[in-house]
Amino acid sequence: MPHDPHLAELMREALRGRSGVSEKKMFGGYCWMLNGNMVCGVEVGRFMFRPGKAQEAQALARPGASPMDITGRPMAGFVWVDADAALDAGLADWFDFCARFAGSLPPK
Repeated sequence: MPHDPHLAELMREALRGRSGVSEKKMFGGYCWMLNGNMVCGVEVGRFMFRPGKAQEAQALARPGASPMDITGRPMAGFVWVDADAALDAGLADWFDFCARFAGSLPPK
């Protein structure tokens, strides 16, 4: 997934100093992990967040969120969020919301 270097830097700044958070080059872009489990990523003009299936409806109710669909079928538990909407809500807020799911998974 191609990425926007500016958006990636904004995510780095929002997550700087957080315990258990790491950055990994994946899908031609960058993703951020919590204890080895994917929480979010960056693409051109938007962010990918992983709220998990149980929180997906809540995530989709937030401004700028839409189902993540790469192959013609939505990927359960993942959403796209328009960059402007994610920045307005706060990247740290989106990360914390999705970290509830990732934090419930066993560390990798």
